[in-house]
Amino acid sequence: MTNAPRIFGIAGWKNSGKTGLAVRLVEEFTRRGYKISTIKHAHHDFDIDKVGADSYRHREAGAHEVVIVSGTRYAIMHELRGAPEPSFEEILARIGPCDLVLIEGYKREPVPKIEARREASANREHLAPSDPHIRAIAADHRVEDTDLPVFDLDDTLAIADFIATVTGLPPRS
Repeated sequence: MTNAPRIFGIAGWKNSGKTGLAVRLVEEFTRRGYKISTIKHAHHDFDIDKVGADSYRHREAGAHEVVIVSGTRYAIMHELRGAPEPSFEEILARIGPCDLVLIEGYKREPVPKIEARREASANREHLAPSDPHIRAIAADHRVEDTDLPVFDLDDTLAIADFIATVTGLPPRS
């Protein structure tokens, strides 16, 4: 592991296959022996807490941060309470040491990324033509209007190999 993790993003519109691809990539890189972290950007309000749980009650009472710790995991919930959303760099700085951080969303950040495309997606506007950080396209349909590498959206092994090459991820023995 290095101090500065390698970063690679998965960008695309809603229902373009980003989450499925991210999950398969985490599984594949983990199988290969890498320590993987992920950052998922949500464009809507979300909650990971359950109404009525002690931690929920702490947040509702006004706690700025609530940390839940057990023998198997811990989570830190930070309430913005009107403050601006933290920058991508601030969030990345909170990630512990790992080999690779996979980013889902943050489609406008200047990090290397693959564009996920699904024919059934409601928004089929292509991101690659206007984003020089998109290094490849993963689609469930034929793509001909690009010079970028194109992968089948479900070809996890080939996409993982591509990401390892682009990020300079050292091989595991």
